[in-house]
Amino acid sequence: MHPEAGGSGHNLHRQVEHFLQAGHRVSVVAAGCPGAPARELLDVLLDVERRFGRVREGVPPQGPRTLDLDLLVYGDAEIDEPGLRVPHPRLHERSFVLEPLAEVAPGLEVPGKGPVQALLTRVH
Repeated sequence: MHPEAGGSGHNLHRQVEHFLQAGHRVSVVAAGCPGAPARELLDVLLDVERRFGRVREGVPPQGPRTLDLDLLVYGDAEIDEPGLRVPHPRLHERSFVLEPLAEVAPGLEVPGKGPVQALLTRVH
C-alpha cells in the first residue's frame, strides 16, 4: 500500500480491514525507526498484531492469521536470539515480501543473502 492510497492513519486502518475481510493478502513495507533497538521494534510490531486481533498461542507457525508483521532487516545486523531472527529467515524465499521491499529500498543489501534485486530475480 502506498501512502497515496489512504491519507490518514485511520483511513489506512479501514482500508487494511477491508482487504483482510475480503480475504486478500496485504503486504506493507515500512522503513525507518532510527535508533530504536531491534527487540523494541519487534515488540511494537507484535503489539500492533495483537491490537488487530492476532493470537499467536495455539496457532501453527504457518497457520491462518489476521495480520502478520515481521522485522525483515535491521540495518546490516544479523541477529539470532530467541524470538528474534534478523534478517527474517525466509525473506529471501518469498516474492510477496521481496517485491514491496525492493520497491521501497531497491539498493538494499540483505545481510548474509545479497542484494534485494538479485534475491527477487531468483524467486521469479
